[in-house]
Amino acid sequence: MARLLVVDDEEKIRLIIRKYAEMEGHQVTEAKDGIEAVSICALEDFDVIILDVMMPGMDGFAVCKQVRRYKKIPVIMLSARGEEYDRIKGFELGVDDYVVKPFSPKELMCRVRVVAQRNSVSGTAYTKSALQSSVQAGQSEKSQEIEDTLTDRKVYCHGDLVVDFTGRSVMIKDHRLDLTPKEYDLLFYLVENRNIALSRDQLITNVWGYDYYGDDRTLDTHIKRLRSSLEEYRSCIVTLRGVGYRFDDHI
Repeated sequence: MARLLVVDDEEKIRLIIRKYAEMEGHQVTEAKDGIEAVSICALEDFDVIILDVMMPGMDGFAVCKQVRRYKKIPVIMLSARGEEYDRIKGFELGVDDYVVKPFSPKELMCRVRVVAQRNSVSGTAYTKSALQSSVQAGQSEKSQEIEDTLTDRKVYCHGDLVVDFTGRSVMIKDHRLDLTPKEYDLLFYLVENRNIALSRDQLITNVWGYDYYGDDRTLDTHIKRLRSSLEEYRSCIVTLRGVGYRFDDHI
């Protein structure tokens, strides 16, 4: 469960975000403008702020700048404009993610979880509740691959499994998996080519290189270790007899 502050001058946007956030067990506080948001942040702590850019009076950039003076809370910005200038300005203020309206509420909830986990991995002190937010509603949906438009960060989500390609990390809920470099490479290649049958030769060539002449049982050993590390997601790595393997996120 994460504590969210939703800041938007449009009531219907706040209600939509609240609905989906509460479905996943998050606690939601609303602010209808920037001034109210700053006042609330001065009195309460949050795990993530979902902040609209274009608001009357104090806009989202001003709110972010003001709040960051005394609290380091992850911020996801919402905007009807997707101009590069806005994204760069947000990045310079330390914004963690940037979402252009109209947006998918389910994807936004996935981004909330990714932002919380990313900041935990980087060592920033955030409350544990941000890391324990589940994706109960999203578990029945197709997995999502998110391109972070602000930082060019590539993240893949499948239920509670989060694969951060850029940061080379894999997490299940609030637990970071301890993988070897080759295990990371193998999992990343499988996930990038998910739902596609990959031959043993393809996997060995793309993970170990063209000049690899070792025992091909090395691949099976790494697959076995990956499955063990993935725990409840081990069945996502499917053995294709006589062919190779496939990462299946429909399971």
